[in-house]
Amino acid sequence: MTDALPPADPVMPAMRLPAGAVPVACVDIGGTKVAVNVVDAQGARGRLAEPTCKEGAPDALARQVLRMIGASCEAAQVDVRAVAAVGVASCGPFVLNRGRVELATPNICGGLAGSGRGLPNDWATAVLEAPLAEAFARVVVENDGVAALQAERRWGALQGLDHCAYVTWSTGIGAGLCVDGRVLRGKNGNAGHAGHLFVSDNIDALCGCGNVGDVEALVAGNALPRRFPAWLDAASILIAARAGDAGANAIIDEICRVMGRMLYDLIALLDLQRISLGGSVFWHHRDFLLPRLQAQIAGKLPALTDGCTLVPAGLQERVGDYAALALVA
Repeated sequence: MTDALPPADPVMPAMRLPAGAVPVACVDIGGTKVAVNVVDAQGARGRLAEPTCKEGAPDALARQVLRMIGASCEAAQVDVRAVAAVGVASCGPFVLNRGRVELATPNICGGLAGSGRGLPNDWATAVLEAPLAEAFARVVVENDGVAALQAERRWGALQGLDHCAYVTWSTGIGAGLCVDGRVLRGKNGNAGHAGHLFVSDNIDALCGCGNVGDVEALVAGNALPRRFPAWLDAASILIAARAGDAGANAIIDEICRVMGRMLYDLIALLDLQRISLGGSVFWHHRDFLLPRLQAQIAGKLPALTDGCTLVPAGLQERVGDYAALALVA
């Protein structure tokens, strides 16, 4: 039996702490942008967003985050010294250096795949947690897919479920996984990097991690204009496909086949009840993409796939903000 779908337009919970709670800073780091909020009993305030820093020394991203937290506090009229904790939901993978998280993120660190990806640095890792821990007493860094999973289970489309996943389809591809009510993390907090599953040896699909032919290299938001240079970006392909362009529709059918197979693999591997989907590529065209993804799963080994549904993220386009809040609320 298929479990009931969440409401089509769920009421968004307020990003607010209980009365009297001290402020926290919420940081969402993606391959394209960094967003920061300060949250307290009055709500989320001083939201700032900037392109993700990818130039300079390996700690440049951490310095950007520190500066943005200060600017967010100033905009919210909160003394930065009053911030009790910083929650960071970040794209990964992570590596640990003396117990502190550094990012080995394909869409940020140019030293992973080399010059073929054209990133303006040679970082093997981007230092992140250590500089933040020098400035704040409590810092919690979590993979953005895992953090979003926790937010969706607490406030969104995965409430009440013990076997579920959150998947983001954006600049990169990531996931947070939960089985038997337990969130999976792994040895370095990297469980859920489904975007780096190998699905092809396609020679025109170089991932920023150095893999050739993994899911992210084939269907991520920044992969599409590299693979199909006649198109400016992923959005232009989707807009043309929606308008009936045959060539664009063929591309979308192919990337949904790849993405759908990855989702099927997660369902088959983990025996899931529901997968919540977010990320900029998916979210802005969810009504167009969701039926195509569902078609890749429907009827395939019903003993595993029956009873599992794909749904849009209940926290909508703000899932990243809630993800960071879930770490410190």
